[in-house]
Amino acid sequence: MSNAEVVRAMRTAFQRQDVQAAEQLLAEEFSFTSPQDDHLDKAAYLRICFPTSGRFNEQILMELLESDETTVLSRYEYELHDGKRYRNMEATSVVEGRITAVEVYFGGEV
Repeated sequence: MSNAEVVRAMRTAFQRQDVQAAEQLLAEEFSFTSPQDDHLDKAAYLRICFPTSGRFNEQILMELLESDETTVLSRYEYELHDGKRYRNMEATSVVEGRITAVEVYFGGEV
């Protein structure tokens, strides 16, 4: 599986709330960082962030790019239940088929 395919599989696991799939895709040393979260470990991410997919009406992956041997950049748009749409970008590190880190960069309202 390519690094981009690993990132796609994680997005699918998130949208389906498939914790087992997510646990297999995330490395034990996983770290998640966003403007709201500072270096959450795997357990904290699965407890705090992973269950939030219910906030979205839809999510659309707009771009996915393997920028080097371990980094996958993605840009996506999502719609919340109030109808507002936003775009974010993520830099995801993938090593030996497992995600070691995700850095989220929030965009503004579309």
